[in-house]
Amino acid sequence: MSYALTPYVVDLDVLHASVGSKDEKLRRMIGGRFKRRLDFDDSQFDSVIDEGGPTIRDAIRAVIEGGPFDDQHGTMYAYAYKWICEFHGRAQFNNDFSPMRSEWLGVVDEGLKALGVNAVRVEEFSFGRIPSPIPDPDFLPGYGEWSRTECESALEQWEAATDEAKSALEPEVLRAVESCMDWCRNATALGRGVAAFFS
Repeated sequence: MSYALTPYVVDLDVLHASVGSKDEKLRRMIGGRFKRRLDFDDSQFDSVIDEGGPTIRDAIRAVIEGGPFDDQHGTMYAYAYKWICEFHGRAQFNNDFSPMRSEWLGVVDEGLKALGVNAVRVEEFSFGRIPSPIPDPDFLPGYGEWSRTECESALEQWEAATDEAKSALEPEVLRAVESCMDWCRNATALGRGVAAFFS
């Protein structure tokens, strides 16, 4: 089975504050900007909806309102949170992480570790928790964040790595590590962090 990691550079405080904000304007703007893509999500989750689960728009409304939630459908609310993230953030290049096997994140983390970069780990994105009070999904999507401070530290560690250490990595691992550093660089340039979804 193949997976994908979808990273965003985003103001994490703004993102978190959207949960339970009761911001009706935000909900309408998300519905307007992503109308066709939200329709596609509903078509992908038609079996869930047919069994009484929320549509993606209903899930977005619940997340923005802070509830009520149906704990059986945490996956729908997690994807709703992803749409809020996409609205507030900037999607990042992820070709080195899509498609991928689940163990690829661990391989990239080993590459980061070999270079002395330990401020961030991509595997965190597969088992992190969506912010409360959103119910946990049964399995997917996974979620995680890197703060601006963590990104700044990771870049400092990356700059300290030797060319010899970098060239010792497998080329595909090095490319993935470089993508991670690009996310950090883009985040720090804007004074933001990184949020990513594993699905």
